[in-house]
Amino acid sequence: MTKNKFRMIYDDLAGNIQNGILKANELLPSENELADTYKASRETIRKALKLLSEHGYIQKMQGKGSVVLDVTKINFPISGLVSFRELADKMGKRAKTDVVSLEEQVIPTDIQEHFQTREEPDIWKVVRIREIDKEKIILDKDYLLSSLVPGLTVDICTRSIYAYIEQVLGLSISFAKKEITVETPTEEDRELLDLVGYDTIVVVRSHVYLDDATMFQYTESKHRPDKFRFVDFARRTR
Repeated sequence: MTKNKFRMIYDDLAGNIQNGILKANELLPSENELADTYKASRETIRKALKLLSEHGYIQKMQGKGSVVLDVTKINFPISGLVSFRELADKMGKRAKTDVVSLEEQVIPTDIQEHFQTREEPDIWKVVRIREIDKEKIILDKDYLLSSLVPGLTVDICTRSIYAYIEQVLGLSISFAKKEITVETPTEEDRELLDLVGYDTIVVVRSHVYLDDATMFQYTESKHRPDKFRFVDFARRTR
């Protein structure tokens, strides 16, 4: 009974945050106030708040209470190399990855140009859909050199390719060159993503390198524009 109660409270508060009834940067009512509102014990309220915190809806502030986080947009650092899994870990069950396809093939001509090679190496082509709050809002297409990243599986691609590269293969991912454009969605984009009502899509093309400056990955990542905020830190130099 207690479990059902705290889940109900969690669902209600999460819904209010998603719908903007509880706004970003506002403080939630105190535990005592919530207990009165929901006719529940403080222990039940604490369980609901713990789940909200784990799923990225609130941040507990020492001496202040719980602050509502902005869940309408996700910060993607332009200059940083952050995997979706690292972002998803902060959101808990709000985020999900679905591997549409994983195929090892000879590099296609159009992708060969990105690797700036005249050879025709084998590559992995990985297509993944990223789901947040039960909406399909990112389509990732990754092309990775098989010689540098052997043994990919659907399970690895579902969890984290970067974690596999760094923790299992022992390679060091160093830097990336990125290009960000706003484009018209393709038929495939509309088929795989929830794009009803959206006529544009943000496309991030990345060339990713190991620490010896070897390029091992080319990625096209397509984002629904309402859910993301691309951020960077800039300093004026003289």
